[in-house]
Amino acid sequence: MKIRLLVLSCALAAAAFAADVSGKWTAEMPARPGGGGGNGGGRGGQAMTQTITLKADGDALTGSVSGRNGDTPISNGKIDGDTIKFDVVREFNGNSMTMHYTGTVSGDQINFKMEREGGEGRAREFTAKRASTT
Repeated sequence: MKIRLLVLSCALAAAAFAADVSGKWTAEMPARPGGGGGNGGGRGGQAMTQTITLKADGDALTGSVSGRNGDTPISNGKIDGDTIKFDVVREFNGNSMTMHYTGTVSGDQINFKMEREGGEGRAREFTAKRASTT
């Protein structure tokens, strides 16, 4: 009985320490080398503001990521402690491209690493900050 109670207490404690990521997050996406196109980074070497909207439900994560062509839903979203992971699939000229996002939550910011499926191109790192609710 004591072991069962200990295991339950540990599980509840782990859930209590899961990152609170629900809400809107904004990030300045640096321009990609060579300028624009693709997911993140503005055209002509200009940075682009990206909004990430997240909703946590236990260890499941849903939401969307903004882009030049509107919001795209996230898929395969998971939360594990202070680490979040999700994918974004975008369509360009009849082709789909999957970006894998991995983030570490620290208070009101998430440090992200974004990689294209298949390892094409370089991984990009950026920081998203919790949007003000006022």
